[in-house]
Amino acid sequence: MAKLSIYFLLLLSSHYMLVIANSDPTNFIKTSCRATLYPALCIQCLSTYASTIRQSELQLAQVALAVSLSRARSASNFISKLAKRRGRKQRGYQATKDCIEIMGDTVYQLNRSIKELGRMRRRFTGQDFAWHVSNVQTWVSAALTNENTCLDGFSGPAMNGNAKAAIRKRVLNVAQVTSNALALVNRFADRHRGEETTNLP
Repeated sequence: MAKLSIYFLLLLSSHYMLVIANSDPTNFIKTSCRATLYPALCIQCLSTYASTIRQSELQLAQVALAVSLSRARSASNFISKLAKRRGRKQRGYQATKDCIEIMGDTVYQLNRSIKELGRMRRRFTGQDFAWHVSNVQTWVSAALTNENTCLDGFSGPAMNGNAKAAIRKRVLNVAQVTSNALALVNRFADRHRGEETTNLP
């Protein structure tokens, strides 16, 4: 009888621990980040917002986009200040100028994406959902393309030294978090469509 009681106690304890693990927002983030190209970076960026994200695929995608937007703005400001300090005659000025414009487009596209995703709280379904989420996917994809274009501008001998390395480091980070955000947007879209299919009569 005592052995039986211990068995049920262990079973109950295991079940309780499983429930806690599944409801832990940090675990939710870790699991979701497996769908990204840079899971460690994904977890690092989003774990801070675990209490906001909770278990929401939509919140997860929104926060990921917000992180990307914040880093894009920071990179854009950094490159702009660097360009002013170095001056027009410096090597790589045109690549720097182009990158500033490109990052400006990135900021605009990510900002639009966040606003569009915010409208998804209205629980769009069917074609309405597909249209809105397609807008987000298109804009985030364009932002990612922009960041890669900016990086390509510094791939040659246009600029050497610390300035080039600093710009590439920041833009590459923006590209990586944007890639992760896009993966989480796609994950949200797939999960939502899956729920709609499951709920069909």
